[in-house]
Amino acid sequence: MYSLHSIPRVLKRAAVPAVGAVLAIGINVTIATPATASGSYTGRAYVYGSGAVSDDFDDEGVTNVTTHRNSNVACLWQTILWANGYLPSSGIDGVFGDQTDAATRNFQRDKGLVADGSAGRNSWTKAGDKLVQHDNQNGWLYVVYHGATGSRSPYGSHEFVVQRSPDGNYRFYPPQGGGPYWAAYNSRTC
Repeated sequence: MYSLHSIPRVLKRAAVPAVGAVLAIGINVTIATPATASGSYTGRAYVYGSGAVSDDFDDEGVTNVTTHRNSNVACLWQTILWANGYLPSSGIDGVFGDQTDAATRNFQRDKGLVADGSAGRNSWTKAGDKLVQHDNQNGWLYVVYHGATGSRSPYGSHEFVVQRSPDGNYRFYPPQGGGPYWAAYNSRTC
């Protein structure tokens, strides 16, 4: 049995390991997220660029079946897959599911990348090679994504418009209409 004087000492001994365990779990969760584990994600809320548009996609985060699965970034990635002939426009819904995973793997194989189904730094960089700036209106950059041409694409040759705001955030217009949609990692409106 504990005396009234020994109870605070027992609580202190139990509290130190418990607090340590909680902190360790919190640190592991923070460090182990897939987007930061790749070393490529800027941590921004939107697809972002500065300077020349040709390298704007080079440091984007991950989107796949578990990370940013339901997001406008997934919708932008699906629009890129559509433009390159890997996904029908009906597959653009902002949900990174099995069809998007398979299309991503095909895109990666054709581009000489590891076909892991995860649109990470290397996939975004390859996709960004097809961005071409066409206009600058008061700091808004109007950019066209030039997709596949010729017989490579069963869905034909496709292009779509993306815009970079004066603060560097991207928005896009998917082929089925609507938009513009902000290329957000943590929300889905497309």
